[in-house]
Amino acid sequence: MIHLRQAVVVEGKYDKIRLSALVDGPILVTNGFRIFKNREQLALLRRLARQDGILILTDSDAAGFKIRNYIKSAVPNGRIYHAYIPEILGKEARKDHPSKEGTLGVEGMDLQILAAALQKSGVLFAEGPKKDPVTRMDFYENSLSGRPDSSQKRLSLLRELNLPHHLSAAALLEAVNALMSREDFLRLLDRLDTAGPQEK
Repeated sequence: MIHLRQAVVVEGKYDKIRLSALVDGPILVTNGFRIFKNREQLALLRRLARQDGILILTDSDAAGFKIRNYIKSAVPNGRIYHAYIPEILGKEARKDHPSKEGTLGVEGMDLQILAAALQKSGVLFAEGPKKDPVTRMDFYENSLSGRPDSSQKRLSLLRELNLPHHLSAAALLEAVNALMSREDFLRLLDRLDTAGPQEK
């Protein structure tokens, strides 16, 4: 398992699933061209780029490079690393037809090829057992979802993290895993609970 400090940005959920078998760290999904209109996600990417940097890993086709270049221009400050996969002809198993350009995307890449692409990107990483992420159950158990006061508690956390106030619970969970460890998250919640509403 490869530990990365940087958040990895991929195009789709199947790319994220594939990379999750290799990478222990935050993996953010652009949902293809939807990133062009997602101001909240761009705000998070800008913050992560300033904090530890972000690593862009898109398909090596025209659409992938369009997304890669857009993020690069939309995140002018901070560190951006690039990982590139080779152009290999083929089709992902779940698809009926190959892509427009007939090449495999991130989801179809062998894990050794993905590891080599990450290594060539210039980011530093360590190998070891997988770390514990913040989970949906952590959110539920700490009243950040599924409880009557969850929206108010999420708002307090969003304010503390200086994130857009209308992030959904799922988007907040993704942001939390990108910004901090599970231990730091639980410590932060303890501090917010101790501080009380007057300091939130």
